Parts: sequence; C-alpha cells; structure tokens
Amino acid sequence: MAATQIFAEDTIEEKGENARLSAFVGAIAVGDLVKSTLGPKGMDKILQSASTGEIMVTNDGATILKSIALDNAAAKVLVNISKVQDDEVGDGTTSVAVLAAELLREAEQLVNQKIHPQTIIEGYRIASAAALKALEEHATDHSKNQEQFRKDLVHIARTTLSSKVLSQDRDYFANLATDAVLRMKGSTDLTHIQVIKKAGGKLSDSYLDEGFILDKRFGVNQPKKVENAKILVANTSMDTDKVKIFGARVKVESTGKLADLEKAEREKMKSKVDRIKSHGINCFVNRQLIYNWPEQLFADAGIASIEHADFDGVERLALVTGAEITSTFDHPEHVKLGHCDLIEEVIIGEDSLIRFSGVAAGRACTIVLRGATEQLLDEAERSLHDALAVLSQTVGSPQTTLGGGCAEMVMSKAVDNAAQNVAGKKALAVDSFSKALRQLPTILADNAGLDSSDLVARLRKAVYSGMSSSGLDLMKPGGGIADMRELGVVESYKLKRAVVSSASEAAELLLRVDNIIRAAPRKRERM
Repeated sequence: MAATQIFAEDTIEEKGENARLSAFVGAIAVGDLVKSTLGPKGMDKILQSASTGEIMVTNDGATILKSIALDNAAAKVLVNISKVQDDEVGDGTTSVAVLAAELLREAEQLVNQKIHPQTIIEGYRIASAAALKALEEHATDHSKNQEQFRKDLVHIARTTLSSKVLSQDRDYFANLATDAVLRMKGSTDLTHIQVIKKAGGKLSDSYLDEGFILDKRFGVNQPKKVENAKILVANTSMDTDKVKIFGARVKVESTGKLADLEKAEREKMKSKVDRIKSHGINCFVNRQLIYNWPEQLFADAGIASIEHADFDGVERLALVTGAEITSTFDHPEHVKLGHCDLIEEVIIGEDSLIRFSGVAAGRACTIVLRGATEQLLDEAERSLHDALAVLSQTVGSPQTTLGGGCAEMVMSKAVDNAAQNVAGKKALAVDSFSKALRQLPTILADNAGLDSSDLVARLRKAVYSGMSSSGLDLMKPGGGIADMRELGVVESYKLKRAVVSSASEAAELLLRVDNIIRAAPRKRERM
C-alpha cells in the first residue's frame, strides 16, 4: 500500500534520529565556530558582507552569530541564546553558545548509547541545579565596603576586557569604564553614557569626559560659548517657511508680487523665531536644518543655534539636560527647557564638537574613543559596551565569582558529587554535564596554545582537593595554576549564572526535538 501524502509537495520532514542528528550537528557547528574566540588569547573573525563588501573584525560571540545567515534550526536557537545573553548581561555570549554546544556534544554520545533524551534531560536538570547552587555558595559580595567593591568592579572590567581588542590597555579602560558606571549611581540605563569614536591617535588617547558631547558645530556668527545655558530642544522645520501645499503653483503678474510673497514667508519665519525667543532661552538645538535667515535672527538675539542634531543626538541631549523635545512654540509655560552650566566648542582630533558640561542629569558622561582605523574603533566600542553592561549589572546584583576556569571547575566538582547520589542511567547524564563544564577551561588553554589536558588535570586536582580559588594563569609562559583572587580574575556572578542556566535550557530544548518540518509559508487562499 502506497504511503499517504499528508504534507504539501515543497515540505521536507526529518524524523527521529535524523532530526536529532540535524539538531546536534547544527548546534555543535555553531559552538565550534565561536569557541576559538573564547578567553584572553582568543582569535578574531573577519566578517565580510557579500553585497556591500563592508568588513567587520570582531571576537564578540553575539556579533559574529547575528551577522551570519544560518539555515539550521538548532544553530538559530544558539544564536538566540547568545543574543539574549548580550541583551541581559552584555557579555558571556561566546561562553553560553560554547557551553550549550558542549552539552549537546555530550548528549549525542549518550543518545548513541541508546539512552533516551528524556533521561538525559532529567540528569541535566539535576546537574544544573547542583552547579548553580555551588556557584552561589562560591560567590562573594563586597558591596558594603565601597573601596573593596570598586576594586571588584575594576577587576571584573579587566577580566571582561582581557579577551577583547582593548586587552593591551585593559587597566586604563577598566578604570575608565568603572568611573563611568559609578557615576550612574545604580542605574542600568547605558544611554547616559555616550560613546564617540574619532579615528586618529591611539587607543590609550581615549578619555572620559564628564559632560555630554554633541558631534555638531554652532551656526555662523553664533556665540561659541554659552554660560548658564537654558536650552530648547526642538524638532521643527526652520527652512524659510514656504507655502507648503504640495503640487500647488503660484502665478504672479510681476516680480514685485514675487517679492511680496518672499516677504510674507520671511515675516512668517520671523514670527516663529520670535515665538521661540519668548521662551527666554540662550541655546536652540534643532533636529532639522536651520536656514540662513532664522540663523541670522538667532545670532542677532545672542542665541546660539545648533542645527541637524540627529535624532539620537536630540534624544540623548533631552535626556541628560532634563529637556523635552518640542515642536510647537505657542505655550512657553508648557515647555520644559534643559539646563547646563556651560556649552563650548572643543576640538577632538581634527574635528570641532560641542560639549555640554554640568548637565542636569549629573550621571551623564561621554567616552571619547580614539584609534587607528574605523574597524578598530567599532570593535573597541563593542568591547567597552560589554564591560559597561556587565559593570552596570554588577552594581545592581553585586555578587562576584572567579574566572580563569575556576567557577566552571567548582561547578564541575559539585556536579560530580551530585552524580554519586543518582541511580541508573541518569547518573551518566549528570557526569556528562560535569564533562561539558570542564570543556570551558580546556578551550581557554587550547586557545592560548598550551597543553590543555595537563593544565586542566592539574586545575581539577587543585579545586577537588579544596583550593577552590584556583584557576588557569594563561599569561604566564607555559601557563600554570594560580589563585584567581590574587590575580584579580573576577567575573560577575549574574553573568556566570545566566551562562549556565541559559545553556542548559537551550540544550534541553534541542534534546526534545524528534521532528523537523521545513515548509514554505501557507499561501493565501483566493476567495
């Protein structure tokens, strides 16, 4: 009897073993793609756009994964967990993809031994609970001691930056990032910290400016310095107000009538400028263009005007000066003006920019990044964003744990202990989870070109025999085992917890797969 065709012609179905194999292969391939970027000795990838030829050089897991087009469904799940990790914590994007891939690599071997996926999932759940409990017990909190907590934050920033392009100047940038985050007084809203990239100079020429910098210039004949500024932030058209009726044609009998029309337009614009002046301001920032005539009127009134401040610029400026973006000017009493102590032109590299100092939101600041090439600056910005995000999250949940493979080995030890109390085939899955955790320090050592099997065996012996702050010292020639707390290799507890819980949940999700159905979208039925 012929098989009944249920699905449409262009639908492909993969069942059972094939579906599971497809899921494993896709996820493991993604893990292998990004694992060489892990750790302080990780390598970079060049991503080149096929259409525009634009290139990006990065070792940020989330950036690599979201920039490449993938066809495999399981691979897309790993891309999503790295994206969520990036949004939630800001760093650990490579770790979470690699750990999920390693868990699935171990699961594949168990499935080949005819162990049912649900048994593996149960074992993984026991293991991840034990790992997270050990991680929490191993975490420390110094938030009561301001000096020690600041040290922890600097160490976290150094650890985060050690695997990035800023690793050469990581001490300098770690302090810079910590200062910027502490100014925010517990807020996790990174829009208060603006990053401006200016090619030229070297990375160590970058600095933190305690104000807001707008990449614009004052208008012609405007005052170049405004003290005790009252700022009106607007989004309105300041071209000479034409008769704006689209498709309208105006017929005039003589040039005199044309002059009258122009005069009427100028008068209309003058009355608009007068309405703006009635707000009692000395600085006018507009998102759109300001034509010569209104600019001249502002200059005559002693009001500094800044045109074409892009939307991101006016949004941030309104946020940090306490203003509201205005489009109509008939009711000055309803308009909220922005305030700052001083507005002045500053020169960075070859360009003039405008700095707003003493802004109403004292938390705001600007980091000016310098560097040799655009690609370097883009990667430096991504690296700094990771550090700032992790630090702002740590200020919110101040527990810290140790890096260098130390936390993974402590969790691995706890999982091994838990495996002894598990009966049956589930114990094999718990053991596999422990093995996957040990893969992270192994990859760290491999990426540094060291003998990973020897180093990880020595690290395992140290941690299992009670030296629970031991980790890999990859900076020492030939590598070695050292006390991570003394070396200052500190990571955020929230980051590590997110990596382990997200990776184990993603592995569970993909282990449940027994069918993959690929189909074109259902066509709309014609009535």
